[in-house]
Amino acid sequence: MIRPLPSHRLLDRVFRILFPGVMLLLLNGCSSVSYYSQLAGGQLQLLRAREPVAEVIADPNRDAKLRTRLAHSQKARAFASEQLHLPNNQSYRLYADIGRPFVVWNVFATQEFSLTPQNHCFPIAGCVAYRGYYSQSAARGEAAIQRLQGMDVSIGGVEAYSTLGWFDDPILNSMMGWGDERLTTLIFHELAHQRFYVKDDTEFNESFATFVEQEGTRQWRAFRGLPPDTDSKLKQRDQFIELVLNTRSRLEKLYAQPLPVEQMRERKAAQFEEFRRDYRLIRDSQWAGDKRYDAWVKAPLNNARLLPFGLYDQWVPAFAALFRQVGGDWVRFYAEVERLGGLPVAERKAALKALTEAKSFSG
Repeated sequence: MIRPLPSHRLLDRVFRILFPGVMLLLLNGCSSVSYYSQLAGGQLQLLRAREPVAEVIADPNRDAKLRTRLAHSQKARAFASEQLHLPNNQSYRLYADIGRPFVVWNVFATQEFSLTPQNHCFPIAGCVAYRGYYSQSAARGEAAIQRLQGMDVSIGGVEAYSTLGWFDDPILNSMMGWGDERLTTLIFHELAHQRFYVKDDTEFNESFATFVEQEGTRQWRAFRGLPPDTDSKLKQRDQFIELVLNTRSRLEKLYAQPLPVEQMRERKAAQFEEFRRDYRLIRDSQWAGDKRYDAWVKAPLNNARLLPFGLYDQWVPAFAALFRQVGGDWVRFYAEVERLGGLPVAERKAALKALTEAKSFSG
């Protein structure tokens, strides 16, 4: 039986692992003391809030709905390790109520005429395409500073994140607002990050975890005797993502042109209007007027708001093709993913592109 680490050992790990890394960055001048202090404080708060899921489930004084949801989550957690060959540790066998709807708020930023994210580097995760804040107000403050510098900026709340196995990640109250299946997909996704992670390649890491999430959920449904999910909402999601990615592609071609600034701005705005027209057309002709994405589409659009789509979905077809090539064998799949992750960046992207094209050709 796996037992949670005693609280004193958890705190020892915080000071032994997290704080030396923070101090190293501060000594190298990578960022301000205040930013890394809030990172350390936020992670420490999360660690202190954890409690074993089994104890919550067994406590009749706790909310009945919470206990039921957590019981369901533990079945999915066991499936993740036993069937999907994801890490078998204490992650997501603990629960933490942090008293807010999101665990962090990520700030994405790009230049005005670029879809290349402003990267930030950290001792554990390497370089990623966003900067995280445990306070929404702090995230808004950072976004305001970036806007004053002429950047395109977007803020996104995050329900969960992975510490890549450095700590035992808990199920958070911020994950409980979704249905049981969405909670399951989050667990699969975050455990995939623990299974394999390449520093400095957000697109690779997020696409890999998204594929594991999607294929794992399909197998989880089959395991429980449920039919494949043919929910029209999933089809709508995929169509919406395709619209966004097509817009990204058009913008990338636009930004490669040597145009005057004002003309570039006009054409950039025109591309976003074309996206809105395409969205309304597909919404009204194929979705029976379903307006689930209306608020997102009607809000001000910029490069940064498009970033999460490309980061999380760009190489999903490539990983799907790879999974098919190894006959759906998870162990062989992970071995091939590790091989790809070990390639130089240019070779890795070329291999992923070839896999994507092979999947498109085969249908």
